[in-house]
Amino acid sequence: MLVVMKKGTPEKKIQAAVNAIEKKGYTARPIPGGDRVSIGILYNTGSVDAAHFLGIDGVKEVIPVTKPYKLVSREFQQENTQIKVGDAVFGNGSFPVIAGPCAVESENQVLSIATSVKKAGATLFRGGAFKPRTSPYSFQGLGENGLKLLATVREETGLPIVTEVMDVETFDLVEKYADIVQIGTRNMQNFSLLKRAGKSVRPVILKRGMSALLQEWLMAAEYIMEEGNNNIILCERGVRTFVKHSRNTLDLSVVSAVKKESHLPVIVDPSHAAGVRDQVICLAYASAAMGADGVMIEVHNNPEEALSDGAQSLYPEQFFSVMEKMTAIHDIVRKP
Repeated sequence: MLVVMKKGTPEKKIQAAVNAIEKKGYTARPIPGGDRVSIGILYNTGSVDAAHFLGIDGVKEVIPVTKPYKLVSREFQQENTQIKVGDAVFGNGSFPVIAGPCAVESENQVLSIATSVKKAGATLFRGGAFKPRTSPYSFQGLGENGLKLLATVREETGLPIVTEVMDVETFDLVEKYADIVQIGTRNMQNFSLLKRAGKSVRPVILKRGMSALLQEWLMAAEYIMEEGNNNIILCERGVRTFVKHSRNTLDLSVVSAVKKESHLPVIVDPSHAAGVRDQVICLAYASAAMGADGVMIEVHNNPEEALSDGAQSLYPEQFFSVMEKMTAIHDIVRKP
């Protein structure tokens, strides 16, 4: 249930409403909005009698929340969540682009790619230091050395860093170096990891699971937000289907579905959806046309020798062209 306070209600009255809710045995979560504050009522095991709260001084209305996901739902918060990292803002109608290699391989590699993508207009740099791979014999990443190389990229270029965390044990280490922590598709329902992410001071990119329903994806985000971290960026990266012409099937329809159901920003990763360089380009354009809140694209300066996912990585010159066209498409879609 959502208790909506009147516009301009002073903090003292908001706190009094919180106290009244908690005296009933519920958990109260104040949610600042555009021009008023709402208070979410959590952990109720049954229906909540609205009459208990309508008489509280400063309360405008009480609204039942019907979704199983509460905090991430559009019912709980009408305004879009906006997340600022460096010069990028997710959720304000702009189109931040995260770009970089699948895996960190060397200092020369990451600095070369970072310089190229920044020149093309990317506002954040991605690179994997810990790599969850299907085969135990594949390159697993450079670990902390990879994180240190990412820190060097930030120092040299000013680009904030996005990198994946694989488990609770290494979360502190990744959090130390990253500007945004990514939870990959295989860990979308790793609930211990989600809870740790909820305690993080960093924004979190939460990728959709390989076969996850929209509700399951949003419930995973709820785990993070329930622990106190409101800075969550959802990422569609394709779902597993019966097709063989691409690695996965990019579900672009989920972008508009997320925006209807949730206030959280949603970005698209066309690289992992396609797995094929030519398809990545087309899907990147489509992501801009769908009104996504950004994209994450893999770029490599020498894809033929990449230690991970070279086939889906764009050449720097390709990325430059893609950036120009994506930006143009986004500008057209954004016009009233």
